[in-house]
Amino acid sequence: MSEASDYTAKHITVLEGLEPVRRRPAMYIGGTGIEGLHHLIWEVVDNAIDEAMAGFCNRITVELLPEDKVKVTDNGRGIPVDIHKQTKKSALETVMTTLHAGGKFGQGQAYKVSGGLHGVGVSVVNALSGWLKAEVYRDGKTYVQEYSRGKATGPVKSVGETEENGTTIIFQPDKEIFKTSEFSWETVLGHLRQQAYLTKAVTITVCDYRKCETEAQRGVENCYTFYFEGGISSYVRHINKYKTALNEPPAYFEKEIGGIKVEIGLAYTEDFNEHVFTFANNIHTTEGGTHLTGFRAAITRAINDYAKKTELIKGAEEVLSGEDTREGLTAVISVKLPDPQFEGQTKARLGNPEVKNIVEQATLEGLGFYLEENPAQARKIIEKCSLSLRARLAARAARETVIRKGALEGMTLPGKLADCSSRDAQKTELYIVEGDSASGSAKQGRDRNFQAILPLRGKILNVERARLDKMLTSEEIKNLIIALGTGIGETLNLAKLRYHRIIIMTDADVDGSHIRTLLLTLFYRHFPDLIKAGNLYIAQPPLYAVMRGKEKLYAYNDKQKEEILKKVGDKSSLQRYKGLGEMNPEQLWETTMNPEKRTLLGVTIQDGQRADEIFSMLMGDEVGPRKRFIQTHAKNVKNLDV
Repeated sequence: MSEASDYTAKHITVLEGLEPVRRRPAMYIGGTGIEGLHHLIWEVVDNAIDEAMAGFCNRITVELLPEDKVKVTDNGRGIPVDIHKQTKKSALETVMTTLHAGGKFGQGQAYKVSGGLHGVGVSVVNALSGWLKAEVYRDGKTYVQEYSRGKATGPVKSVGETEENGTTIIFQPDKEIFKTSEFSWETVLGHLRQQAYLTKAVTITVCDYRKCETEAQRGVENCYTFYFEGGISSYVRHINKYKTALNEPPAYFEKEIGGIKVEIGLAYTEDFNEHVFTFANNIHTTEGGTHLTGFRAAITRAINDYAKKTELIKGAEEVLSGEDTREGLTAVISVKLPDPQFEGQTKARLGNPEVKNIVEQATLEGLGFYLEENPAQARKIIEKCSLSLRARLAARAARETVIRKGALEGMTLPGKLADCSSRDAQKTELYIVEGDSASGSAKQGRDRNFQAILPLRGKILNVERARLDKMLTSEEIKNLIIALGTGIGETLNLAKLRYHRIIIMTDADVDGSHIRTLLLTLFYRHFPDLIKAGNLYIAQPPLYAVMRGKEKLYAYNDKQKEEILKKVGDKSSLQRYKGLGEMNPEQLWETTMNPEKRTLLGVTIQDGQRADEIFSMLMGDEVGPRKRFIQTHAKNVKNLDV
């Protein structure tokens, strides 16, 4: 019998209702970790935002409740509750329990533009919730229906009269699906602040009631309210709050072409990095797309055209590149369109080809007009871009020297690098270690087959305050770039990465924390894709050793220390490790470098905007915000050794 004849209809599984979502949640929300958990909130809020964009809603409230429940309320039209002709069920139940059912699939009759997929989004949330309750206020009545894991537990009921209009969704993530069910207040707050900037004149209130046991304890002191009349211009100011702006207020322009609306706000700062955030129908397209491509092409052309016209730059040798015109740029690009083509269910990239030309046209006209009308600010911008051009040429010469040095030296790698014998990058690790004593223990204790050690002499340059040309005069940074093998800047190529685990290993004191922060700044600003690919880690050496006779137990935090001391009793001694050099090679291997026993912290970028704010505040030139941050958080610092 052939293999084909063994494959029959009985082998075909048909998943009904929302069962496909429960079987493969990652296809719909990107994963079942912390990001996927928060995506449930975003999907419900997206529906409320769509009501606002359609002109039917101006107030949205999101409440985090005890038992990991979330409540989202809007004052829109309310989901219809009458019987659906096709399903013979209430429209509410149809929307909540059926994929691809909603008001956004009907040729724009209910919504001209939408971010949430109104039907896909809310039904996915329903499928992945252990319990969900929908309340609808419309036609003078309140309607309620409850669900369990995507299935209605009873019919839609009218439970009373009301003068309100809108929808409330209360849901509790299914603990069978999610690895964690604890929402991050900072993540929720940041996302909804962002939505308020993008939907001007809409009030969004966010409340954290998780520690409130009774309704009476829930007050305004637990809430933040966002309302931005300035919209995107206010958003640009917010992003630049720790930077010095060159043009204030920010440039703002909008244009609508063929039913596609483009809004752009931008300002230049004294910073060296580009900060551009793109949105399509209020969805943060973290991987960009056609709107970003169109914007970048136009901004380079618009600035070059103005600079040549006003003779602020002269000659062919002074043509500004895209890199030059984006240094220090902060921009928010928002497009609203009837039929967004997102790549992937989590909507990370916009794919509509027609958007590129529309954004490019809007930017050329809008920025060109702004530069003409604001000559003083225009001059500052051109001077900034010209300075970037000169620095880029200097950096290119310095970078070529670094690359040439690495190529000429061949297998003789930089500094005191102790390389590993394996050349399989998938299996190798690079430990970046603070100081000679720690690196000595690490070199002796490591597995030489796959672990390489690169010691640092003191603190590296703060790259937040330095252009690439200055960076490449730092011997420590040059050695690290050559060791990584990827190049930097225009020549960056992660395919050439020599080690797929880059592990920062510093002492558990103030200097060690500072060095770790300087290294994280370098990787975040110049190797962000390396972080996104999951290549960067932080070693977790123990803080204490508890000795009882010949037995030695290690504690990685104060809680573990207390538990160990309680367990072993009084007949023990305690050692506090202030530096890695205090451990002998065997101890360092056993506690921190042995893959079978060690703990590593993976470095990720969950919120690019928030991460950018923190690096700008902690490592930038503005002293005031950094001082306030230290004063605010100093009391929370533990294990501080000065």
